[in-house]
Amino acid sequence: MTLTGVIQRKGFGTGTWALDADDGKSYELHHPPSDLQKVGLKVKIDGQIREDVMTIAMIGPVLEVQSFTVL
Repeated sequence: MTLTGVIQRKGFGTGTWALDADDGKSYELHHPPSDLQKVGLKVKIDGQIREDVMTIAMIGPVLEVQSFTVL
């Protein structure tokens, strides 16, 4: 799937990286690359939803990043 949106840092404790997508949903990023870990970065991400991964933050679907482009 391909999503566009803005990178945010969310959650409690150490927090988690997320994509606030243009579709209005938040997606928790699963092991995002360091170049993607910048609050406010506008990006297009190609990835897949991981139904087999559970997290403590539980802010939305877990998105495994396969590639991304900074917009």
